[in-house]
Parts: sequence; C-alpha cells; structure tokens
Amino acid sequence: MPVITALPPGLEHGGLAAADELFPIREVARLTGINPITLRAWERRYGLIQPVRTESGHRLYTQKDIETVHRILDWIERGVAVSKVGKILARDDAQVSSLQDQQEGSGELEWVQWQQQLQLAIGAFDELQLERLYGQVFAAYPASVAFQDILMPLWRQLLRHQGRFGQASEWLFFDSFLRARISQRLQLARAGRTPQVLLAAIAGECRELELLVAGLMLSGDELAVHVLNVGQPLDELTLICEKTRPQALVLFSNRSPTHELPKRLARLALTLECPLLLAGDASDMAEQLLADTAIGCLGNEGRLMQRRLQQFLRGTLDT
Repeated sequence: MPVITALPPGLEHGGLAAADELFPIREVARLTGINPITLRAWERRYGLIQPVRTESGHRLYTQKDIETVHRILDWIERGVAVSKVGKILARDDAQVSSLQDQQEGSGELEWVQWQQQLQLAIGAFDELQLERLYGQVFAAYPASVAFQDILMPLWRQLLRHQGRFGQASEWLFFDSFLRARISQRLQLARAGRTPQVLLAAIAGECRELELLVAGLMLSGDELAVHVLNVGQPLDELTLICEKTRPQALVLFSNRSPTHELPKRLARLALTLECPLLLAGDASDMAEQLLADTAIGCLGNEGRLMQRRLQQFLRGTLDT
C-alpha cells in the first residue's frame, strides 16, 4: 500500500514537514498487527498516540507513531498494563533527551546512518562487512553509545518486525553475532581478575543478549563482572555466592515486577552474605515496591548502572 507523502489540505501548518510519510490507519494496522479499534482506543483512552487528522476526520500516522506502537507492544509483552505504558514512554523520552543534552547535541542522525549500514550487512548475511562496521562503530563511540543508541535499537527493531519473510533469520544472525562479540569482551574484561560482581537473570524475564549487554555496562576498570547463564535457578544463587564470595549479586529483569517480587528478593537476600541489587527495566518499575528494603535498584540505563553500582558498593547510594 502506498503511503501519503504530501500533507492533505488543512495540515500544511500542523508542524509536519511536507516530506513526512503519513500512513492511514489500515496500513498501520497491517504494519504493526494491531487492529484499528485498539489503535483508536490507545488514542482516546490513554493518549498514547496522537495521529494528525484530515479535514474529513481520517487519522494519519507518522513513522514515529508506528515506532511508538511497537514500543507500546514491547512493554505490554513485558507484562506492563497499557494504562501504565504512557508514563514509562514519557520517562524514557525524558531520559534520552537529558542524555542527548549532556552530550552537547543529538547524534541521532549519525546513529540512524550507522543502523542503515548495519542493516544492509545483516540483510546480506555478510559477517565480514558486519565485523568491519562493528569495529568502526566502537572506534567512533564509547561502548555505552554503541550498544544503547545504535546496536540494541536495531536488534529490537529486527526482533519485533519479524512479519517479513527472512527477517527472523536476519535477527538470529545479528543476535548470534552480538552475543559472540560481547561474550568475548566480557572474558577480556575479567581476564586474570576475580569477579567482584555476579550478574544473573530472573528466569524468563530477559533475553541472553540483554543480560550480556548489562554485564558489559556494569563492568569497568575496577570492577569485574561474571555473567551467569540464562536459566540459572534463583534458589541456587546462595550456593554460588558462598563459593565465589562476590561483593554483590545483581539480578536482571526486563519484565514488569509482580507484587511477589519484593518477597522473593527479601528471602534471597536473607541467605546472602553480600548485597543484592536489581537491574533492568524491572528495577525502574520496582523502586517503590523496594523502597523500604536494603535492595538497591540500578536501573537499565547503561551510562548510569555502573555508576550506581559503584556508589552502592562504596555505601553512598541510598537504597
């Protein structure tokens, strides 16, 4: 279905550029898998999407609106109620805007260009070219920017757009490539050093690559992180900590926390001789639930997680 590339009469001064692509609701439904009734409900009840309107009242959506729909779906799949998604999207947007301001201007256009080049290599299943681009990205940016602003957004885009033939294979190719490179980086980072922090996923609440990236973000010159395999039983973490004696145990989850989570973490913390912390999207959403406990929340922002972890280990982070 062709998209509208010129603004309909009456929308020329609505804040959109004339070259912006506009999609009718039936095309958005086809691209996202969300039926028009749900799209209209998300707009009316929750204000999650704000399409422009033609003079006749027809809704038209931008590419950014479509990306917002995918972001909503990501959070719903993680167990977040649609009524709470709006606050999370606003928080994430504010966090991104703040970080861009700190970096003295957004590199978003450059990041998109890198993603386009990477996607061409992925679409051709060209590992040699993908390796070259991967190296160039890290030569141009720190690891936090490379992963959080370039590589992981592309990984998520491929993950959630698996309706097109071949896209599932592209995602598997890219996922396998990144897991191998990050595992290698983690091994080099802790070579010859005793791991000071153990990182484990809460079963079924993240993908392996997300856990590995978190491990890399937490690692530093003065901090060695050992990432336990996905599927690690929660009730056996006490045994591992007794054997390895880490400075801290970090649990990672990207799903919405249940009301049982504080109790589960509290029971685990009682069996440990080291501090227990929570990282990932769940830690941002569980801050109030864990407010009266000794369990620290590190968040899921790579540029902040390591700093919060170090502050916690020094005793300067308020739990």
